[in-house]
Amino acid sequence: MSRKGSRTTVPSKPDIRTVAALAKVSIATVSRTINQSPAVSQKLSQRVWQAIEQLNYFPNTHARSLVSGRSRILGIIVENITNPFFPELISSFEEIAVAHGYEILVSSTNINSASQLTSCVRRMLERKVEGVAVLTFGSEESVLDQLAIHNMPIVLAEFHLDDPKVSTILLDYSAGIHAAVHHLAELGHKRIGFLAGPHTLHSANTRLANFQQSMQDLGLKVQKNWIIECDHTLKGGVNGFEHVMALKSRPTALICSNDMTAIGVLRAAYMANMRVPQDLSVIGLDDIDFAEFTLPPLTTIRLSRVELAKAAFDALLLQAERAASNASTPIQREFLVSTTLVVRGSTAPPAAI
Repeated sequence: MSRKGSRTTVPSKPDIRTVAALAKVSIATVSRTINQSPAVSQKLSQRVWQAIEQLNYFPNTHARSLVSGRSRILGIIVENITNPFFPELISSFEEIAVAHGYEILVSSTNINSASQLTSCVRRMLERKVEGVAVLTFGSEESVLDQLAIHNMPIVLAEFHLDDPKVSTILLDYSAGIHAAVHHLAELGHKRIGFLAGPHTLHSANTRLANFQQSMQDLGLKVQKNWIIECDHTLKGGVNGFEHVMALKSRPTALICSNDMTAIGVLRAAYMANMRVPQDLSVIGLDDIDFAEFTLPPLTTIRLSRVELAKAAFDALLLQAERAASNASTPIQREFLVSTTLVVRGSTAPPAAI
């Protein structure tokens, strides 16, 4: 006895006409809705998006960009993606961008590689991004001319340019660093050292200057040999700690230029049988997610990735929308992100000397 085969009918791939038919609107209305045209009413737009979701239709973004003349892609270039601060920043930036109908293109570069940074920017330009957030915190100078030639909207961290297409995110490290020095002083520390970042990064130099000013404001002496340049990595923290241990006179507390350095200190202190915070208090800067899971949990200066990502996106959105509408009115070009101290378990009163 033979068995009759059965054939399952595979539904045809939905297109813009299918969406228009289901939503009971014109193809033009679907196109305008997808391209987020203000000419479509909220009621019609909702019907179109419901049809798109029901049909599991994926609009052709390349075709959309050809029709609208806009890619709706924003670029973000970060310094070192192996530092957890930057993936957390990228995640926040993408979440905000997608919620506003944009996609993102991500590149990571080494702080000492101008050629690599130039290559990152070239990829951005090839993809016709509508703006670039260059959040490398000090190594962006090598590509600013390249971006300016292409009239590209840019947002920079802590770097000012007298150009209407360039916005700046001002990072107020002083509030958090002053709070950190004050916290240690209240605990009884007078001998406070600082593990600085690379002197080639203006952000690291700003953090060091804020530390020195905070010490002076509180009447505490700044010991030059207790200021040690590191490289914002775990190994940098280990090396910085070993440098401190080699000193005849040592600080009882260390403030580090970033959390990676501070976590490196925690590791090195453990290996040297030094207790944190009983023998040495340690404070980081950034408040990466991992900071609260170290042993002990790291006291740190919080630089909110969500606020930083929002400031970067808002700056680029203003520039992109201004360019799309050919407006000539001035827009906000400076955005402030502040810092706060988060006290956890890596700080305590100094041991009796």
